[in-house]
Amino acid sequence: MQGTTLFLFTNDLRLSDNRAFMEAAGSCKNLVCVYCVDPAWFKPGRYQSKVMGDHRWRFLRESIESLESQLEQRRQKLLIRLHNPLQAVGRLLKAHEIDTVYRSQNMGYQEVKYWQTLKQLFPSVTFKEVATYSLFQQEELPFELKDLPATFTQFRKQIENLHISEAVTAPDIIPRPMPGLNYRSDWLPATGKTGSPFKGGETAGAGHLKQYFSTMQPTTYKETRNALQGWETTTKFSPWLAHGCLSSRQIAQALRHFESMIMANESTYWIQFELLWREYFQWYALKHGVGLFSSRGIKDKCKLSCFYPERFQKWCAGNTPWPIVNACMKELQATGYLSNRGRQIVASCFIHELGMDWRYGAAWFEQQLVDYDVGSNWGNWQYLAGVGADPQGCRHFDLDKQTRQFDPDGSYVKRWEGNKTYPLDSVDAADWPIMP
Repeated sequence: MQGTTLFLFTNDLRLSDNRAFMEAAGSCKNLVCVYCVDPAWFKPGRYQSKVMGDHRWRFLRESIESLESQLEQRRQKLLIRLHNPLQAVGRLLKAHEIDTVYRSQNMGYQEVKYWQTLKQLFPSVTFKEVATYSLFQQEELPFELKDLPATFTQFRKQIENLHISEAVTAPDIIPRPMPGLNYRSDWLPATGKTGSPFKGGETAGAGHLKQYFSTMQPTTYKETRNALQGWETTTKFSPWLAHGCLSSRQIAQALRHFESMIMANESTYWIQFELLWREYFQWYALKHGVGLFSSRGIKDKCKLSCFYPERFQKWCAGNTPWPIVNACMKELQATGYLSNRGRQIVASCFIHELGMDWRYGAAWFEQQLVDYDVGSNWGNWQYLAGVGADPQGCRHFDLDKQTRQFDPDGSYVKRWEGNKTYPLDSVDAADWPIMP
């Protein structure tokens, strides 16, 4: 058994079905639990947006506090550092005799990069990753990562009949904190009041999972999943999945139990279908790395676009010529959430009607969405832009048709005050005279 192990919490803010944490806890005498809040999250990046908006940060902070409470119940502590993981973990490894560092496998390019850098800087320390964010371990996939199918359909056909491991319960007893370490956490940015209906944390996520499968809503999911509004129309698991408060295995297990005890139909299958879509984009992100953020996408396809600051601001604020787009963007701004159909509508508008570089839209979603995860967000934007995994090339939505189909009585547009429309571009003195 090792002496002291550091466990770095990332996108796995739970103790239940956290195999990485359980493996770390079962192999050491002392355990240092760390979570890093990167100050760069709160500053604008290259695409005009921050990594962490108010809605997302509030949910994340609630999730961190929930994890802290779970650890305290087991006589452990969570050391919170207001630094990026490379700095924070590096300082701890230099200052203390730590044998091993564990974390859940991360799929994002930056997360992979800093992990590799830590390994190079500390060759005497053992670094271990365990997949907790996906349904499967990498070695369970029926292909090498380099051979990941180019489309979701090809991927689904190869994995949908694979056995999904049972979720495991949280350990009651875990190793004690490392003696002599100052466990005073850094000050964290405050959270303001937001209109998000979601509460972060493992306890809230487990409660929602139990409540959802205690209803008959899973049996109508396929019919209601494209609705623009309504709490009961979709599963609403995504925020807890994105932060690791719930695991995809826990959802799959609850779904199997529902199908065996209550009912299995096309709608319950469709919930698994959506879990597989999420699974595909996780491995897609890991395979393509920095290519996930390339304007040319994984297809290396030239996509003619530009950046118009005025158009970008109007789209973000919901001040466009299209009421359905305005309503969607105002809901996103107010709540940090948007239905899947709404996301497709506003992304298609951004790419095709506005002619904008899709990466600016993806970055705005990253800032705003309470359920943001790197693979699903950037993979879906590539898909809509025609530079990703879509075999059709691109998806251009007819906004009038979408309005007639998904908001026929105008109730959604009315609720979010999307009716007021604005000209796409301003006209200034440089454009006159229009006529002789």
